[in-house]
Amino acid sequence: MAIVITDECINCGACEPECPNTAIYEGADDWRYADGTDLEGNVVLPNGKEADANEAQEPISDEIYYIVPDKCTECKGFHEEPQCAAVCPVDCCVPDDEHVESEEELLAKQKFMHENE
Repeated sequence: MAIVITDECINCGACEPECPNTAIYEGADDWRYADGTDLEGNVVLPNGKEADANEAQEPISDEIYYIVPDKCTECKGFHEEPQCAAVCPVDCCVPDDEHVESEEELLAKQKFMHENE
């Protein structure tokens, strides 16, 4: 499953540079599928959603750091554990029960986003 940042977030920003998928953004910042990935132009995501990887997307939160579920792989394919949770000083990076995925799905998503690595 993806990771979510709870409203206990103190906006310290420790998690953002740790994300190998660039799935974490500061509150109110737009995000793109292309950020930190090999994705470009029109893509069909592993979940079947179509998107322009370079198009700015609406922020998920205006107040605290947030994680884009479509880009979060729980660091599978990079690390043994989610790095955001490992560095968070207030333990507000937790599993997202609304975006449950198997390890195979997470690894496929990682491979899809970073196909040239």
